[in-house]
Amino acid sequence: MQSLEALTREAAALGANQMPAASSADEAEVGRIMQICNACRYCEGFCAVFPAMTHRLTFAKNDIHFLANLCHNCGACLHACQYAPPHEFAVNVPQAMARVRVETYTDYAWPAALGALYKRNGLTLALAAATGLALFLSLVVLIQGRWASGPLAADFYAIFPHDTLALMFGAVFLFAVVALGIGVRRFWRDQAPGPASGGAAAEAAHDVLRLKYLDGGHGQGCNERDDAFTLARRRFHHWTFYGFLSCFAATCVATLYHYLFDWQAPYALTSLPVVLGTLGGIGLVIGPAGLLWLNLRRHPLHGDARQKPMDRGFIALLLLVSISGLALLGWRESAAMGVLLAIHLGAVMAFFATLPYGKFAHGVYRGAALLKWSIEKRNPPKLGIGGE
Repeated sequence: MQSLEALTREAAALGANQMPAASSADEAEVGRIMQICNACRYCEGFCAVFPAMTHRLTFAKNDIHFLANLCHNCGACLHACQYAPPHEFAVNVPQAMARVRVETYTDYAWPAALGALYKRNGLTLALAAATGLALFLSLVVLIQGRWASGPLAADFYAIFPHDTLALMFGAVFLFAVVALGIGVRRFWRDQAPGPASGGAAAEAAHDVLRLKYLDGGHGQGCNERDDAFTLARRRFHHWTFYGFLSCFAATCVATLYHYLFDWQAPYALTSLPVVLGTLGGIGLVIGPAGLLWLNLRRHPLHGDARQKPMDRGFIALLLLVSISGLALLGWRESAAMGVLLAIHLGAVMAFFATLPYGKFAHGVYRGAALLKWSIEKRNPPKLGIGGE
């Protein structure tokens, strides 16, 4: 009887021979690794990637992108794998999947040129956009002669008219939604998952909202610096995710106040928009700060070092948005309000402008992959084994 290592060696050779010639080197590497993992299956209970893997005998391009976006990069499989580096098989699932994920964002980005630009230089693009927009808005304030005109009773619209802000940010937000929507639609069309039942959609939503697969598959959490488990990344992701949702809810409520009830800003500190915005801002300080701390300390074999500028650029932009927003709230009745408003609006504008081309996209593509997995579990493919 052949040993497991002999079987996995044959699987690796088979996978290399079956990968389409058009696949990139990173896609071919995921295909090779998945053939080895499919022969071993030690990590089958860790996360959704491995049971989804067992539904396949070979791995086409769309399968590889699906599995890559299903991976949450928790690191558990790397530390459990007997074939991880320095073994000659060099199985590193988190790193290989991370490299393909960025290909997903770039390949499906719309317009494609912007996706390629952000892939090459995420940190520079994010910070340059934020700085440039903040300086531009500050220049507008200076030209209007309202830079140091004294307290304005927290009235932001005394500096920038409401309709001007609504038009500017509405256009940028609409562009971000359309660009990201087109990209995910292309991804979904290539996956051809079939119709989604109510149960599949509910399960996927549940997994997204709980960040289920950041618990390592066993409830103890991810691996960060070493093989010790921690729930820190899951918790910081929750702070970030729900902080963002709270800020978005604050904007939606303020919009209803303005257009539906004709209640004009500024709103009291105890009003619903301000409370939601404050809670969201706090979440967007704690979460990104914690994620940056983990990113700086993480094991070098986790993830793709080439993507650190994109990851850290996104975190830096979130921190700039949240800190400038909280500072603006704290000093909104002071003479510094105009400067703080310009910085905050510039950061928010840059965030929405780069939304489809950076780390934010991973949440949307991962949600789509989780929905496909929920559908697939209910309609498993026929593998043609044992008389199927």
